[in-house]
Amino acid sequence: MNYLQNKTAIITGASSGLGAASARALSAKGVRIIAAALDQQGLDAIVSELKASGGEAVGLVSDVTQPDDMKALAQFAHDTFGSIDILINNAGLMLFSNWVDLAVDDWEKMVNVNIKGYLNGIASVLPFMLKQKSGQILNMDSVAGHQVGPAAGIYSATKFFVQAMTESMRKELGVHHGIRVNTISPGVINTGWAEKVTDPAGRKAAHELNKIAISPDDIGRAVVYALNQPENVTVNDLIISPTRQDW
Repeated sequence: MNYLQNKTAIITGASSGLGAASARALSAKGVRIIAAALDQQGLDAIVSELKASGGEAVGLVSDVTQPDDMKALAQFAHDTFGSIDILINNAGLMLFSNWVDLAVDDWEKMVNVNIKGYLNGIASVLPFMLKQKSGQILNMDSVAGHQVGPAAGIYSATKFFVQAMTESMRKELGVHHGIRVNTISPGVINTGWAEKVTDPAGRKAAHELNKIAISPDDIGRAVVYALNQPENVTVNDLIISPTRQDW
C-alpha cells in the first residue's frame, strides 16, 4: 500500500548523492518534492528530471547552517504545496583527519552542517507538523554513528549525536504528538566522495573501498521503505551496508 501519495517532502542536500536518490524514489511514489541545496545548477537538474518523469517538484537554494534560510524553506514548502509532511535531513559533510592534525576548521564545518544543520531543519518544520499533529522526520545517519574509526572521530561524533537526538525525539514527538522520527545509517556508498579526497594515499584507499560500495539508489529504496508505513508504525533505524563490508 502507498501511504506516501500526495505527501510533501523537504529534502536537504537534494542536488546530488543520497538526497537526489531519495527525491527520485519518493517522487515515484507520488510525493511532492521540495529540493534544497547550495548548488543551484544541481537543484535545477534534479527538479527538471523529476518533472520530466511526471512528478511535482520545486527547488530552493538553502544553507542548512543558517536558521533563517531553513525557516524560509519551510514556509516556502507550506506555501507551495499546503503542508509539510516529511523532512529528510540529509545535507552533511564527511571529512577525515587524524587528531594530531588539529583540523579545527574541518571539525567546525562538520558540527555546523551535521548537527546544527539538522537542528535548524527540525526547528523549521516542527511548528507546522505540531499544528497538523502529524509528520515524519528522517535524519540521515551513518554506520559511523554506530562505530568509530581513528580518523573519523568528529564525523562519528556528529552521527552519534544524530542517533541520540532522534531517539529522544521519537520518545517525545512520536509518543505524544504523532510525529514519527527515524534514521537510516548507510555504509559505503558511491556518491563520488572518493574524488574529493585530496591526499594521494587517502584517495587510493578511498577508490579501493569504493569497489564494494553500493549506489545511492539502494538508499533511496530504503528511504521509501522507512517512510511508507502506516501511522502506527515507526522504523527506528535502518543500517544499509554493502554485503562485502566487514565493519
